[in-house]
Amino acid sequence: MLDVTRRTAPLAFAAILAATRADAVQGRIVFHRGNDGDPETLDPHKTSTVAEAHLLRDLREGLVIHNTKGEVVPGVAESWTMSPNGKLWRFTLRANAKWSNGDPVRAADFVYSFRRIINPETGARYANLLYPIRNAEPIHKATAGSTLDDLGVVASGDRTLEITLERPTPYLLELLTHQSALPVHPASTAKAAQEPRRPENWITNGAYLLKEFAPNSHIRLDRNPHFHDAANVKIDTVVFYPAPDLVAAARRFQAGELHLTTDIPADQFKQLRQKLGDQVRIGPYLATYFLILNSAKPPFDDARVRRALSLQIDREFIADRIWGGTMLPAYGVVPPHIGNYGERAELDFRYNSVLEREEEAKRLLASAGFGNRIPLRIEFRFNTTDNNRHTAEAIAEQWHAIGVETRFVETDFRTHFAYLREGGDFDVARYGWIGDYSDPQNFLFLFQSDNAGFNIGKYSNPQFDALMKLAADELDIAKRAVILREADSIVITEEPWIPVLHYSTKNLVSPKLTGFESNLRGAIPTRFLSLQA
Repeated sequence: MLDVTRRTAPLAFAAILAATRADAVQGRIVFHRGNDGDPETLDPHKTSTVAEAHLLRDLREGLVIHNTKGEVVPGVAESWTMSPNGKLWRFTLRANAKWSNGDPVRAADFVYSFRRIINPETGARYANLLYPIRNAEPIHKATAGSTLDDLGVVASGDRTLEITLERPTPYLLELLTHQSALPVHPASTAKAAQEPRRPENWITNGAYLLKEFAPNSHIRLDRNPHFHDAANVKIDTVVFYPAPDLVAAARRFQAGELHLTTDIPADQFKQLRQKLGDQVRIGPYLATYFLILNSAKPPFDDARVRRALSLQIDREFIADRIWGGTMLPAYGVVPPHIGNYGERAELDFRYNSVLEREEEAKRLLASAGFGNRIPLRIEFRFNTTDNNRHTAEAIAEQWHAIGVETRFVETDFRTHFAYLREGGDFDVARYGWIGDYSDPQNFLFLFQSDNAGFNIGKYSNPQFDALMKLAADELDIAKRAVILREADSIVITEEPWIPVLHYSTKNLVSPKLTGFESNLRGAIPTRFLSLQA
């Protein structure tokens, strides 16, 4: 999923802080947490960003969920079984699972929800993640003869849900933790879509319900009294603040105004660690920081140009000097620690010297028709954060050494990602992909030619597509990994997206907050946390 950021108005922040301090006086435990940005939507079937995922983990509960260790644990489903051939999964729902208005959560609600996200009229960007479900792909692609009734999701009574797959899917449970598999309340979905800013329209089934939704300011969630495990939810209210200004967020954290942040200003990392000690938490993360090249547009449709630009990026410098050692240099699309895989494909020049890379980059650009008299001019788009800006400036300076002239287009996260999502013209754009589940397919599927939702650069390679299809049909995990490795080698050779960095989770965590654990999934559900008054 996308990583994003946005800005919070200080006066609005102060007003909310005063109000929630009044709550504290009344005995309510109020948790103030920074978020990567404002959500574009709270509809789980239309979301795509990390900021939205953090909110949805509190508002909704799927069949299974992630705990604070990033482990898959029961959610609405109290238990499940798998058939011997791996194609039929049967989930038993909790008897006391309820929506925030008191309605029981039924298996039919999940049937409705899976059909809704697969319905092409919904326009869900993540629908293709659910293609392992029987008939999901032809239904979503509006193939003649396919109807929603054919989807392999069936309710056998109020508490039994059966999911039939096209093929055994080793990452199914991980996949079902994702927001694409979250349920929506059938009777209120249309009303929420018509008036999304009215909290009462959002009927949810998670540990919290929506209380206030103030764009560019805050989102307040209160504990859901109908939640099946409400007695063990320790925090009464959680207030999310969009916090892309990382320096300001760090100041607010040190002032006690935030209990948790989801990022750290890279140029202050060492200083903050010296000052705050173990309140600075760094951990591995399934995520890659990319530059997307518009490979459907000259000259970026030329592999020589793409490789030259990649060669000239000094990833070690950026990771160490710009990001303060909180990120790792990336020479591959798939990040370390990924499940169901072996050796990852990496760029073949990783161990070449800086001078060797620069000489090859100049030769490649010259062969593509660029040089001192004909410079390569690039428009570089990125969403606003200090870290992104410093990274873009460093890359532009490195490119300048091989005769590239760079112009920046810097916008807020919503504008940036909406522009890319809606097919806006661009040369190079910053992008970040956070793994939705621990499997290489979740990174490689980004490059499939039929992935209209996320193949932003319009990359197309029939051989790659065929390998991805072959891997999807392979039942043996080891053989599947070999096929995916071959597909991986194609995209790392052609570089439609340039991998720059592999992320780490970077949090400032108040000593008042207990239960927090860094994990590969970056999952921080409030329901498992406690906060000292």
